[in-house]
Amino acid sequence: MKNIHIDDFKISSPIHIKNLPTSVDLEANEKTIEKELRTISKDLADIQNKMYAHGKYAALICIQGMDTAGKDSLIREVFKEFNVRGIVAHSFKKPTSLELKHNYLWRHYIALPPRGKFGIFNRTHYENVLVTRVHPDYLMYENMPDVKSVDDVGNAFWDRRFKEINNFEKQIADNGTIVFKFFLNLSKDEQKNRLLRRLNKPSKNWKFSSDDLDERKLWDAYQTCYEDAINKTSKPHAPWYNIPADNKPVARYILAKILYDTLKTYSDIKEPVLPPKEMANIDMYKHQLENE
Repeated sequence: MKNIHIDDFKISSPIHIKNLPTSVDLEANEKTIEKELRTISKDLADIQNKMYAHGKYAALICIQGMDTAGKDSLIREVFKEFNVRGIVAHSFKKPTSLELKHNYLWRHYIALPPRGKFGIFNRTHYENVLVTRVHPDYLMYENMPDVKSVDDVGNAFWDRRFKEINNFEKQIADNGTIVFKFFLNLSKDEQKNRLLRRLNKPSKNWKFSSDDLDERKLWDAYQTCYEDAINKTSKPHAPWYNIPADNKPVARYILAKILYDTLKTYSDIKEPVLPPKEMANIDMYKHQLENE
């Protein structure tokens, strides 16, 4: 199986999204890829257990992608080996009335994982520079003092949001959160195939919405917004990774490998040891229990 390297997928310089791959050949069959994924998933779970005991780092995994990119199934397969106490996933949908009474980052702040845990954002704070940029009329629901109409939303507005997002990520990174941002890069042809499968397979019909077709018509607009967002917010403390998503098992494996290869570089993440006094008395404690 082909060995992959983080730098092959990390976005560390300006990109043109049309030049990013949506598929990659790992030189292995699907069964082999899934076996390797299970191994890495178990290794990640072991790291998570150490992180939970260590209690000094959190991991935030941000997953973005077009409809049908495979976000839900990826989360299920990559993190299935984790202890449930150490991981929490949030799927950010249309903001609630309460959320709209706060600034757009509020609901993401309160969903951040505490130190020792993994947090997954299935769709993320980037919806606020993607969906709202393609549909600026959605901003009217935020009832912001300086936005009376979409005519008030220009480049300066979006540049301010990018700055706010960069500051948000820098703040949490400086305080112990390891930030990963994954763009599940799906081709338009593959999205078409997946939408057709939802229509052709009765057990998948429930996943389909006619809104999916309306959003598909805006494909080029979304790609432009993704490109701008990635270029303006991929930073050393919170890098973006392009995950070729046309093949689901491949995408899952690559994302898991990036997580594992990055986290294992944190050599200070270790299970804590007992205080010297407790260690010195371990035999005595065992004796007490064995002779109850």
